[in-house]
Amino acid sequence: MTGFLAVLGCAVALLLLGHPAVVPGVKVFVLTAPPVVAVVWLLEEVFGRPTAAFVVAVAFGVVQIALNGVLGHPRLPAAAKVTVFVTIPVAALAWLLTVTADDSLKDPGEDPCTQRYGGDGVSRAFPPQAYCRYEDGSTHDLAPGAQFVFWVCFAVSVLLLAAGLWQAVRHPGTLVRQFGRDRAALR
Repeated sequence: MTGFLAVLGCAVALLLLGHPAVVPGVKVFVLTAPPVVAVVWLLEEVFGRPTAAFVVAVAFGVVQIALNGVLGHPRLPAAAKVTVFVTIPVAALAWLLTVTADDSLKDPGEDPCTQRYGGDGVSRAFPPQAYCRYEDGSTHDLAPGAQFVFWVCFAVSVLLLAAGLWQAVRHPGTLVRQFGRDRAALR
């Protein structure tokens, strides 16, 4: 039943994204809200971290304002507007690959640190890092490529979102136009 609801939700999201009468602000929300809602739910219900869930929800609100500011920025080229929608998911995927590189979810003794390198796997959420720690105190990074991709995408995303937030703060009409029905005002 949950899988059916997820497929139905994806179909509705695709319909809204493709429909020309739906304003850009709603499209941005429909595109970005489902994974954030899932993360907030996981933090709240599964991990029992309501404060972290609240912080993620507030950050999502700020990012929504920034994304709509990026879309409404008059001097930002279209390529930069598209880039922010590419770098954020790529950064999230690189983060996930980095923090799970030590396979700490597997049974002890089956992770790459124990099997290949003879150490203990350690991972940190932020800054994302996964490494093997040895008895003598030395370490071996497990995902340096994914870390690099994360930091590049993170920096580009932060710069573009900062420009969008600055646009939204300086010209609040930008947000109104993103959620308004007047299509001529969006051009």
